[in-house]
Amino acid sequence: MLRNRFLAVALGLSALLHAGSAFADEGGISFWLPGQYGSFAATPTEPGWSWTTVYYRASLAAGSDQQFPRGGQIDAGLDANANLVLLGPAYTFADPMLGGQLALSMMAVGGRNEASVDAVLTGPNGNRLSGSATDGLTALGDLYPTATLKWNRDVHNYMAYVAGDIPVGSYEAGRLANLGIGHGAIDVGGGYTYFNPATGREASAVLGFTYNLENPDTNYQSGVDMHIDWGAAQFLNEQFFVGVVGYYYQQITGDSGSGATLGDFKSRVAGIGPQVGYLFPVGDKMQGALNVKAYWEFGAQNRPEGWNFWAGFALSPAVPKKTE
Repeated sequence: MLRNRFLAVALGLSALLHAGSAFADEGGISFWLPGQYGSFAATPTEPGWSWTTVYYRASLAAGSDQQFPRGGQIDAGLDANANLVLLGPAYTFADPMLGGQLALSMMAVGGRNEASVDAVLTGPNGNRLSGSATDGLTALGDLYPTATLKWNRDVHNYMAYVAGDIPVGSYEAGRLANLGIGHGAIDVGGGYTYFNPATGREASAVLGFTYNLENPDTNYQSGVDMHIDWGAAQFLNEQFFVGVVGYYYQQITGDSGSGATLGDFKSRVAGIGPQVGYLFPVGDKMQGALNVKAYWEFGAQNRPEGWNFWAGFALSPAVPKKTE
């Protein structure tokens, strides 16, 4: 019985995992939003429809000695604050594909993004200096489709995924605050989860790579990104767990295009923090899963750093009760 309850928690929490990014990478922030994946990343889900809603809060800053390209200009120093809601449906197929479990999802984002810079450098060589600038935007962002395949082998779980950016969100090349990124992107990767229902112990890691298409408005193409999201958890009872989460993001090829005025501009950042999770029944056939986590960032290069907070809720089919 305990094994089945722990498994139900894992199945519900795995529906909370994917959420799209929200900032323009030319400003030092990638398409990939670090922390999208975490604990239970590769565990299977019950077939059927599920729904995920995530509140995301981030506060980021970079000193005035750091520069970021934006729409043909260069920003010196950057402060950004985001209050976003990411939400969308997913469908998990009952029939196996390649021996695994196929799921398709589509996430959307909306909310408010605020940004300010200490100075703006313009002109052919960035030789004209203007004062500080502040901007804010409340709007809808891009769409983020994802497909996953998951395989289960006892306590070992494996996942392959492909995700993308459909650039339909609010974006203007010269605007300081955007919710769309202004170009398409494709992300592929794989993950592993160790989950032992007998002990309630779990550990996950997901490795992925992002290929960014060129921004047609700025002639700027961001380089290929590598990212690792990880998490570890321990159940304290049949429904509640605590744990730790983290990520590492590294740009492995340089930016290019006529708009890449700062050259390669490779960026990196790391983050770590705590998490808690809880699962509860919703009627006879559905279950709700809550996951709250926070990250504190360090080691940033060519991007601002700070902290971010996630509060997610997923509604998904419950594991059928076994009849005696």
